[in-house]
Order: sequence, then structure tokens, then C-alpha cells
Amino acid sequence: MVIAHGLVLLLTVASLVATLLPLLRETAWWIRIFDFPRLQIVTVALLTMAGALLLGWHRLPGYWGLGALGALAAAVAYQAFRIVPYTPVASKQIADSTRADGNRHLSLAVMNVLQYNKQGARALAVLQEIDPDLIMAVETDQWWYEQLRPLEATHPYTCHEPLDNTYGLLFFSRLPLEKCEIKYLLDDDVPSLHGQVLLPDGHTKVRLYGLHPKPPAPAESKTSTKRDAELLLVGKEISEKEAPTIVFGDMNDVAWSHTSELFRRISGLLDPRVGRGLLPTFHADYMLLRWPLDHVFVSPDFKVDDIERLPYVGSDHFPIYIKLSYEPQDKVMQEENCEQADIEDYQEAEEKIQEGFEEEEEEEEQEVAAPTPKKELST
Repeated sequence: MVIAHGLVLLLTVASLVATLLPLLRETAWWIRIFDFPRLQIVTVALLTMAGALLLGWHRLPGYWGLGALGALAAAVAYQAFRIVPYTPVASKQIADSTRADGNRHLSLAVMNVLQYNKQGARALAVLQEIDPDLIMAVETDQWWYEQLRPLEATHPYTCHEPLDNTYGLLFFSRLPLEKCEIKYLLDDDVPSLHGQVLLPDGHTKVRLYGLHPKPPAPAESKTSTKRDAELLLVGKEISEKEAPTIVFGDMNDVAWSHTSELFRRISGLLDPRVGRGLLPTFHADYMLLRWPLDHVFVSPDFKVDDIERLPYVGSDHFPIYIKLSYEPQDKVMQEENCEQADIEDYQEAEEKIQEGFEEEEEEEEQEVAAPTPKKELST
């Protein structure tokens, strides 16, 4: 019995710490990592509450048992508050398409292939079967380019940057591309895609941004600073121009994080997941440890015709597919669903962008200052 009480107490503390840490605006990876598993935290907290009730914590003297139960209930309520918008219980942020005219439809697939995954034929088959207008594949090196190159027969407009550092990207389009280029916004080894695509109606141009910033993780980036700055740099650029816009990619962030919400407020974009479902894309190999990392954000000009998670392709990510309908006549109505930015949001965004450039400069200075290892003479 003592062991049972100790286990429940440990899980109570863990649930509360995991809930409270993300409230800090610190960028350290070991804090930001708790933005991700909100659904898992809710599950653990609920099971812990059940265990505490079975052990009779509500009858313990001194009210500390009731206090612990109350704290767990508050944690569950808060986590649920952050998750519920991404379930069918909530109202849709972007309405369903009402347009049958295919000339203003556009479909897109985003696939993180996992560079070291060698199931290229499987990934190609999934993409060819769904046959979207636009395809972005990330973590793609030269080997992956050769595997997906057959797509160029049906998607002749391309913008590629294959790299062997797990940040390469390939972009294929059936629709004509304009001004498509690869940019390095912060990291000199992390590319992003920037361009325009022409819809089948022959005159509507849509701005495209394909992103894959580094995640806050010990082996990648010790903080979320540059990831946040990259998202907000794009958000700021979008806010300064009026045009149909789509932002997509493996953002290495969840939709309910503070940074994602700040990005949506700054950019004025909408999230098609809201009111439709979580569609968790990572981790494909572990059913109980999944959250949505791969995203598509769109301007209020669009409505959703279809959105789904695609089959397993051997990667640690599931691909995601969306079909959009350009319906500008309802833009004003949908703008009411946009999350509005205030002065503090703009100030925070500027500060985060500045911090991102400062961190990149510091890393570059450290690289320059680091002594070159001396070669040992062979014997």
C-alpha cells in the first residue's frame, strides 16, 4: 500500500510539473518539450486521479489529499482547454468547401520521409496514389531525390534543395511556379521554400512557404529560440502583404503551443485542424506517443475540401494531405475566426526574432573561435 501511495504521489507531481513548466516563457528544450504531450499528460493525470480516489486520498486528514486531487483536476481542465479546439467538439476555424469548380482547388501533401528511411518506393507509391497538386518532402538527401524523381513526370515545376544533414527539401508542383526560391532564414544549414503558384483558373496566385525549422532537442538545438524566430519571421512577412497564402511543413512544434498561436495571430492565418481533429503525425512508430508536428496554415481566402493523415511510409512521421478551395467571397466572414494580435504580440514577436539572430551570431562566433583539431601523424 505504501508503494501504491508513493507511485500515485510521484505521478501527481509529474503531472503538475509537466503542466506548469510550459507556462514559463523560457526557451530551454527541456521546458519547451512539455508543449508537445498534452494529451498524454491528461491521460496520466486522469489515471492518477483514479488511483488517488481508489486509495482514499479524499478521506485523508489534513486536506492534503483533497488538495492534490483538486490540483490534478485543475491540470486536466487546463490541458483539455488547450486540446479541445483541435477536436470535432469545437467549431471549425475554416469552413468546409462549397465550391464545385475545380479551377480554384489546390491540393497539397507534406511528407517528412526520415532521411535514413530506405522505403523510397513505398513513399513514392503513397504520393502517386493521392496525387496532390503540390508535394513537399523534407529530410531528403540526394538518395531521396532519386527515389522521388519520377514525380517530375507529373509535377514538372520543382524547387529542390537536397541535403545530407536531415534538413534537405524537395518540392514538386503540377501547377506553374513563380519566383520560387530556397532561403536560409536563420540557420545556414536549414533551408525553407518561398514562392508562388498559379491556380488552374489561370490568374489566381497563391504565396507558398515551406518550412522545417530545427526542434528544441539536445541533439538539434538546445533552445526553441531559432525555431520560434523562423516561424515569426514568416508570420511577419505574411502580415505585411495581402494575398492568398499557404504555410506548410514539419514545424517541429504543436498547434497548441504559445509560439504556434502567436504565429497565427501575427500572420492572420487559420488552422484547418481546429474543429476537425488532432491528426497526429509524429511519432508514427509509437501509438501512445503521438502529436501533430506537420502543419498547414492558410489565409481566410480558403476553405477545406478534405484533410487527412496519409499511410505509413517507413518514417517516424505520417504524411498529411489537404485539399483547399479558393473562395475569396467568404474571406471577410472567415476573418472573424482569425486570432487577433495586439501590441504585446508584435513586441514579443520582434523580441523573439531578434533573439533568434543573436543566438545564430553567437553560434557562428563560437564556431570561428573553436580551434581546428590537429591531425595526428600516422605511425
